[in-house]
Order: sequence, then structure tokens, then C-alpha cells
Amino acid sequence: MANINTENVKGFSDYSGEEAAKRQRLKGILASIFKLYGFELSETPIIEFEDFVRGEKQDNTENNEEKEDEAVSDIFKLEDKGKRKLALRYEFTFQLKRLAMNKKLPYKRYQIGEVFRDEPTSEGKSRFRQFTQCDIDIVGSSIREEAEILSIANEITKELKVKAIININNRKLMNEILQKEGVKSENTRAVIKEIDKLDKLTEKEVKENLKRYNAEKVLDIFKKPEKFFEKYENYKEIKELKEYCKDYGINVNFQPSLARGLSYYNGSVFEIKAQETKETIFGGGSYLVNGIQSTGISAGLERLNQLAKIELKNNRVLIISIGQDKEAIKLAEKLRKNNISTSIMYGKVSKALEYANAYNIKYVIFIGEEEIKKKKLLLKNMKTGKESMISEKELEEKLKY
Repeated sequence: MANINTENVKGFSDYSGEEAAKRQRLKGILASIFKLYGFELSETPIIEFEDFVRGEKQDNTENNEEKEDEAVSDIFKLEDKGKRKLALRYEFTFQLKRLAMNKKLPYKRYQIGEVFRDEPTSEGKSRFRQFTQCDIDIVGSSIREEAEILSIANEITKELKVKAIININNRKLMNEILQKEGVKSENTRAVIKEIDKLDKLTEKEVKENLKRYNAEKVLDIFKKPEKFFEKYENYKEIKELKEYCKDYGINVNFQPSLARGLSYYNGSVFEIKAQETKETIFGGGSYLVNGIQSTGISAGLERLNQLAKIELKNNRVLIISIGQDKEAIKLAEKLRKNNISTSIMYGKVSKALEYANAYNIKYVIFIGEEEIKKKKLLLKNMKTGKESMISEKELEEKLKY
């Protein structure tokens, strides 16, 4: 029989134990905050028709727009038995075209689930080909809703105890500046893409790249202080967004070089970065869905998981039955009804204790003949090694969340 390779495909991961529990807890925190702001849950298929996944980009390859939107060019392509061209979803936003049809506006939805990118991976880099994306979108939005979106991101970073900075900009403002500086309209998107690299490349490298479009002089403009931009017509949207953010009690930072990669953004763009690591936590902006102005923001669960300071409560219990199986089962059922995670092992105590250590089970309860006689239970804290004889009622109080 041939050897089967059981290793993970590069860019794909398994999660179990405490790591999986932390991810689940994180999803719960995000969902609860999304719901507090009136967003409803949506679920969409992982597999779609390739044409739908690509959207308008399939007809624009000669203008290099597909290359601009790397996520679109990196889709996982599939083919079913009927020879239909399919693809794995690379994000959730394009599926809004279908979800938002005939919905009363504003339509507010959130989604947490897996997305896929068929892109190269390299050792030491946190590049995932399957990752969990956490999205909120409002179809039928104004600048007021953009401020609400940023308030949600701010609320999440506070809950996860991550110090963050909220950067904002506006694509209309960038377009206006480039037009006034004489950048050709067919080069606008490419120039914006290069300017957006200022936080990844040196200024010298960005300037060199801009020479291809005779646009190297514009770089100096995007380094100017905020006051300079007040003369532009579209700065008014930055000003308005900042005012609404004040109403929510949040500070935002105007970053004139911020563009975000996807070309469909048509107004405000956002990026929330961790202060300590400079990692991007959330990214988003405003765009059209079925011709309707919309806004949204997205976070990768894997990145959030690395930064989040979440304390997992561990009240897991292992009951060890020493010839008292009936009583052990009866106690386990009582604890489970009180929402306490409980397992039972029968027989050899040493093996049961090894099991508790292996699975990070905090408490072990021994039920033997002596415990039945005394109507008490022997409880051992596996973290401290401390043992105590307690009643069932005392045990339930101790183990409750």
C-alpha cells in the first residue's frame, strides 16, 4: 500500500485544543459586537462560478486591472464533473451582489468564515492560503455609517486589549490630486497603487516606480501636513468623517497616502494597525454594490488571534470512577446540566491523571467507595496539586462560570 502524505498543504493549518478554543472565543466576541450594532448574520457558499468570483475583472486583463487586484488574480480555480468553471471564494464582498438584492436599505450584515487565496507561501511569513475572514458591510451607506464601522473596529480592539491606530483616507481625494497634477487618467490606478506602498517600501523605491508614469513629483504632495489638503474639494469628506468619529468618541488619523489595494473602492478607505507591531488588523472602505453606495471593513481572524489578549476560562472536569460507575455517570450528567464540561474515565488512576494533564483538564474528581460513604467528593486541582473533600453542592458552586 502506498504511503499517504498526511502533512498539511502549505498555507493550510489545523487548530485544536486551547488554540481552537481561543479562535472560537474570538469569533464569539466579534459576533456579539457586530450584533450590538444591528448587523445580521449571513452565510454564503465557499464555491461559486468563476465568472461571478472574478466579476468585472475578467474583461479587463489587457489593462492590467486584474493584476492590480491581486486577490482576484489569486483565486483557487475548480472544475466539477459537468466541466463547469468554478472557484473558491477569495472574500465575501462580491457575494453581497446576490445577498443585497431586494433588501430594505440599509442592509447590514456580518459574516465570519473561510476564504481562499492561491498564492505563493514562504517560510517565516504569515501567509495563509485558507484563512478566516471577519466582515461587516452596510449596503446603502453614507459617511455616518462609515464612522459607525470605525467605531465597531475600535470597540473590538479595546475588547481584545490591542492598542491600535485608525488611519483614514479618500480615493476621490487621491484622484482629484492626481488629476490636478496632470497624471494621465489611464495611469491613475497604477500610480495610486505605488503611493500605497509607502509603508512597505522606501520613499526612494516608490519614487523610482512612479517614474514609469512620469508621476514621481506627486510623492511630495502626499507627505504634506493635513492642513495642506483642505484646499481640495474632496477633503470635505475627510473632515465630515472625522466629525462623526468624534461623536463616537474615537480618534482617527488622516493618512493621505493610504489607498488599500482593491480598485473597487470609490470613497473613504480605512486601515487599523496595531501600535506595537504595526500589523494591519482591519482594512476596508466604501464601494458600490449593485450601484448602491456601500461601506465595509474586514479582519483576518489569524492576525487578530496573534494579537488578542483573551483569557480562556478553564473549568473542565475529569471524573475518575474507582468501581463506582453508576455514581460517576450520575454526577457527570448533573455537572453537564450546569454547563460544566465533564469527561469520565474508568479504572486506572495513573492513566486518568496522565490524560487530564495531556488535555489541560483543570479539575479531577475521584469517586470511590470511601467518597460514597462520606457523601463527599475528592477534588484535585491539576494546576496546583491541591486536594480537598467537598460536597456536590460546593463542587457545583466552585465550577460555575
